[in-house]
Amino acid sequence: MVTAMRSLLHGVFDPQSRMIRLILAEKGLTVRLGPISPQDAQEELAGHNPAMTVPVLIDEAPSGQELSISPASAIAEYLEEVYGAPLLFPSTSAGRAETRRLIAWFCDKMEEEVIACTVRIKIDRLELGWSHTDENAEAAAEALAWHLDYLSWLLEKRAWLAGEQLTVADLTGGAYFSTLDYLGIVPWRDFPHVKEWYQHLKSRPSFQPLLKERVDGLPPPAHYANLDF
Repeated sequence: MVTAMRSLLHGVFDPQSRMIRLILAEKGLTVRLGPISPQDAQEELAGHNPAMTVPVLIDEAPSGQELSISPASAIAEYLEEVYGAPLLFPSTSAGRAETRRLIAWFCDKMEEEVIACTVRIKIDRLELGWSHTDENAEAAAEALAWHLDYLSWLLEKRAWLAGEQLTVADLTGGAYFSTLDYLGIVPWRDFPHVKEWYQHLKSRPSFQPLLKERVDGLPPPAHYANLDF
């Protein structure tokens, strides 16, 4: 069992960084947070992740060797294997496969179709001191509605996204929607099943630190930290 203090190099409003923070919190694991600003990413990440992306988990094996683990999907698997309970991947091979599929859904498809046109433009550019444009806002809104419709279909049949228990798929989705909700662009009223699912997630203790974070010059909508919105 790994016992040394671990560190997480992360972006405060990076969805995949938030995903790992939620997993760590759900497992009751302490972590030293090392926020990485967009302008300092290359210098601070070079020695830990040649891809220059966050999140990066820095842990210490029983041998004393320092481990730098990325990307988020690999960190999630590592935390499950090394630290165990509470388990956040299903016990069946089919359940684990579905969980991994949905993690990739958010980290690849939703990242490209929605996050890249919204969070990456508005929040990342603001932190860099750059201006931003909303020229892709309509396409992002259409893509987001499609994603919400698909999640609604899943949640009509399941208690949680991957089945009947909370998994990393839910924490990944919650992390992604927390950044979109900060911008006030999620049409919750049109998707009640997804809204109820997100309400359950944001009411968990693991979610509370995320809801307190703010971007200078870009306040969230009034409902952002409201658990009963």
